[in-house]
Amino acid sequence: MNGFRTALATAAAAALGLAALATAPAQAAAQPAFLAASQMPPSSTPWTATQVFDGVPENGGALCAPYKIPAQNTRYREFSTQLDTNGVQITTVARTEADAVKLVDTLRKSLAGCGPLLERQNPGLKAVSAFHGKVAVEEGAWVYSLDTADPQVGNTDIHLFAVGRDGRTVTFVRWGQMGDLKDAPLTAFKTTTKTAVNKLH
Repeated sequence: MNGFRTALATAAAAALGLAALATAPAQAAAQPAFLAASQMPPSSTPWTATQVFDGVPENGGALCAPYKIPAQNTRYREFSTQLDTNGVQITTVARTEADAVKLVDTLRKSLAGCGPLLERQNPGLKAVSAFHGKVAVEEGAWVYSLDTADPQVGNTDIHLFAVGRDGRTVTFVRWGQMGDLKDAPLTAFKTTTKTAVNKLH
């Protein structure tokens, strides 16, 4: 289960269908802003954040979709606490607003079907995806969860995901830790999601 958790932490958010932006031109305008560590959902130990990197997170292979995020026009920041709680924000700028709309649709479909896909890929794993509504911010943001359990080792993990858009800019936010959906700060994560989209431009 530890290997599976690592795969979720490093790849789930990083590979949910962004290949359509591989040829997008570089932005001449100011880069979209990112969440600060203090803007992640409250935790019993403080959050820390990396600098903002160009490209995609290391080992950002496909997990819930058959594509990888292209490095061009994509940037990311990773977050962590001392209690195995972690997160990431990935932001990319599409060539056109229509491309951004398509990207959001691709990501939403990937998140909605993530649980069944993981069960097919990992025999014995129990994985449930759920949709938790739309956040009213800019062109919208959508929140999902992924609840996984490995009966053989008794470990459970919960992840929250959000996809939001402001014009041509799309951002993806993930939060994760050991536990179940009841342990997840869903309301606070929606606040984090709204902040993330508001900070893009």
